Amino acid sequence: MTKRFAWLLGSTLLILPHMATAAPTFPSGLAPAYNAPDSQSGGERAPASAPPTAGSYGGGLLEFLFTGGGSAPAPSQSTSNPGSAPAAVSPSSYRAEAEPSAVQRAIDPIYLRQEVDFKGPQRPGTIVIDTPNKFLFLVEKRGRALRYGIGVGRPGFSWSGVKSITRKAEWPDWTPPPEMLKRRPDLPTHMDGGLENPLGARALYLGSSLYRIHGTNEPYTIGTNVSSGCIRMMNEDVIDLYNRVGVGTKVIVM
Repeated sequence: MTKRFAWLLGSTLLILPHMATAAPTFPSGLAPAYNAPDSQSGGERAPASAPPTAGSYGGGLLEFLFTGGGSAPAPSQSTSNPGSAPAAVSPSSYRAEAEPSAVQRAIDPIYLRQEVDFKGPQRPGTIVIDTPNKFLFLVEKRGRALRYGIGVGRPGFSWSGVKSITRKAEWPDWTPPPEMLKRRPDLPTHMDGGLENPLGARALYLGSSLYRIHGTNEPYTIGTNVSSGCIRMMNEDVIDLYNRVGVGTKVIVM
């Protein structure tokens, strides 16, 4: 038994140094999400000849033989603080792709952006708003359209007609009209554009009316009758639409 143990230990001593210094390999594109500090990130790399630290050899007997440490290292702990508040996001650094997962959990999947068949007579590039079903269509070629979920006017505030986009704005300011302030005296008289602004990330102004197609800071209201006549969209959707259409685009509200 003693001879077998000595032979096993000797074999381990020959192999282990190579195992301890070999760099891990990863399939292409699957490298860890972090990088070791280097001069570009303001840190310094450890010298190539740095001695092994406790835990380098897996703990237990082998750790004791090489480092004198008699116990395995404690399990690694995340450095993140789950109780900390998320970093503030400003409109200038807003990235639409960072939001969909949270937004998609808040609304019915039928209202998520998708390409669909479209049989209407409208020309490509026209916006068609289906108020009863709470969809906005951007007509494409060959009988197709991009369909977006929307929030529409609550009872007494719905409307229909033909308008055109007369102005576009990113992170628009909001000044409630006098009639709205009369109904809601608790509202601010003016609000600068930003994440808390009810007009959201973009606004497309319709004709000379007070109506707009705009984003929202309440994505869970998509698919409902909620507004005072404006057409609400999720921020990532209104950004997508904003980038596809220009001033002069025809808007048909049904």
